[in-house]
Parts: sequence; structure tokens; C-alpha cells
Amino acid sequence: MNPLTSEVRKKHRAPLRSSVRPAQAFGRLWERLKIGIVLFWLLAAWALSQSASAMTSPGVGLDTIPAARATFGPLLTPAQLHAVLPQVRVVDIREDDGGSSTYAAGHISGALWAPYSSWRGPADDPGQLLAVADYTALLRRLGIDSRTRVVLVADGGSPSDFGAPARVYWTLKWLGVSHLAILNGGMLAWTRAGLGVTRQAAQVTPSAFVPRLDSSILASRKQVAQAVHDPRGVLLLDARPAAFYLGKAKAPAALEPGTLPGALNFDNARWFPRGSGELPPMAVLKRIAAGLPQPEGVEPIVSFCNTGHWAATNWFVLSQLLHVPNVRLYPGSMVDWSRADEPMVHVPTRSEQLWAQLRQIWQAH
Repeated sequence: MNPLTSEVRKKHRAPLRSSVRPAQAFGRLWERLKIGIVLFWLLAAWALSQSASAMTSPGVGLDTIPAARATFGPLLTPAQLHAVLPQVRVVDIREDDGGSSTYAAGHISGALWAPYSSWRGPADDPGQLLAVADYTALLRRLGIDSRTRVVLVADGGSPSDFGAPARVYWTLKWLGVSHLAILNGGMLAWTRAGLGVTRQAAQVTPSAFVPRLDSSILASRKQVAQAVHDPRGVLLLDARPAAFYLGKAKAPAALEPGTLPGALNFDNARWFPRGSGELPPMAVLKRIAAGLPQPEGVEPIVSFCNTGHWAATNWFVLSQLLHVPNVRLYPGSMVDWSRADEPMVHVPTRSEQLWAQLRQIWQAH
């Protein structure tokens, strides 16, 4: 607006304002004040009714609480887990320690016990998936359905230990459970934070869980074989230490050492620069991820190891934390592959394997 025009209008309006009698001005002010008071009380009454409804509604869950929604999954600190404990299902996957139950000795309040071995295959093929019916029975016993918010807790003492909750996380996601998290650093981080434990076993009502398998995160042996024979556009990522990748070591259940043809190596322990079982901050993970093998035009990524344990860590960090699209896990990994007599590379000769076994025996004694 032209400032000169504005000044002219002010001069012309001044006599009009001065001609309004004081009583009329006061009346108009009072009417506006009464309208404002009515609107204020109407708004206050509405707010109170909304608050009461939220407090009394039996359907209020974790997803309706802003603070909880902001801090849930896929990785929780001890403080974050402590803040949402009443609304989540904690599953303690620690194994018994030499005959004594670690769970019975002390666990997070409300946690249910389902040791890692209950999610795994037989000794000769640990990475093998159980029958869907067996997983269904396990989840029902734990009171888990597709909407349950589940937090997985392991020991947390080493990088390798992180593979246990990562593999169970992947298994639950494959079965159709959507809301999942891992306690970063496990029970070790929980106790270091000074948070309490209990010896009282929790009880839950069994669920009516119905699995809805998510095939987008699974790489079957058949699919891996197709990628091996036609590797264009697929990154086969070996999550094992270099000795396994190069065929200098093998898992006890594998028939031969070696790796998949065309595979590239990224040791899962690289995500843990401090050597603990606790993942570092996101900025550090992004810097570590810059060291990943990155052939152009590659998608999907198939993560594998010996039995789908270490590979689950690579899958978890890449897909759940760094949001890399189309990352899959080969659950049976090299044990399953070698037992199927599929082609392998970096396989030492029989004499080399014999000498390696003798060295292991010598070093063990």
C-alpha cells in the first residue's frame, strides 16, 4: 500500500472515531468480551471431554501415545524400553548358562522366556526354518499376534551375540509381526543403566496368532541358485569373518569351507567398532556402510553366513536401520548350501583341509 494514501485515510477516519459516544464504544467492547468468554468455556469443556475419553478408553495402546510412538523400534536404548514397558511384550532369548537359568536368575519385569534355540533348526542345520506350525504355536504361547509390540532381549556381550535377536527379529517379521525392536546392548546394557530385574516369571494369555508370511525378505536356496547362475543385478553378501569367506575356516555343520560363487565379503562385526554387542549411533553406522561393496545396478542384496546368524545382523542394519531397499536373508546359508552339493568357490583342496583341521586340533590343546 502507498504510505501516502494510508496517511490520508487515517486523517479522514479520525473525526469519525472521535464522534462515537463513550457509552456506545463500551457497549460494543462488552459484547465482544462476552462472546470471547463463551467461546473460551466451550473450548475448555471440549478439551476436558477429550482428555477424559482418552484416559477411560480401554482401546488405548502404544501407538496412540506420542512419546512411545517416537521411541519404539527398531532399536531401543534401556531408557527407551523402560519408558514403554507396560505397553510392550519383552521376549528374553538368552540361553541357560551351564545348567542354571539366566532368565530365572533375573530378567526384565514382564519378560517372557523363549531361548534362541527355540527359534532355530536342528544341530546339523541350525539355520533351517522351523515348520510354520511350530512358530505359530510358539508365538501363541508368548501371547504375540500381528499387532503386538515385541522387544527382543539377548545377553549383549559381543558383536556375535547381536545376531541372535537380529535373527529372531527377522523370523518374526517373516511370520507377519510388524512392530518389532531389539534392546541395544541387551541385558548387559540394561544392568549397566542401573535398571532393575525380577525373578518372578510373567504370565500371559495365549494369542490366536495367524501367520502371514512376508516372502519379500526371504531368499530361498532356489532363489540363491538362480542368482549364482545369473548374478546380474544381485549382490550376494557374505557376513562372515574373512577366514570363512576365503575357505580357511568352516562351520562344524558345513560339509566344505568356501563361499557362494560371485559373493563379496562384509564381516558383520564391522558394525561394532568398540567390540561390544551394542550398535553405535546412526552417524557411525552410515560411515561404516560407506565401506560396503557397491557394484553398480545391484538389487536385491542377499545376506548370508554359515547359518543365517551373522547374516541377520547385516540384514537388520541395512534394511531396518539404514533403510536399504530389497535386502533379503538366506536363512540356511552356507551349511544348507554345502549340504545340497551346490557350487562353491574358495574351496581348499582335501590336503589343505586336512592340515587346517590338524592345526585347529593342535591349537585347541
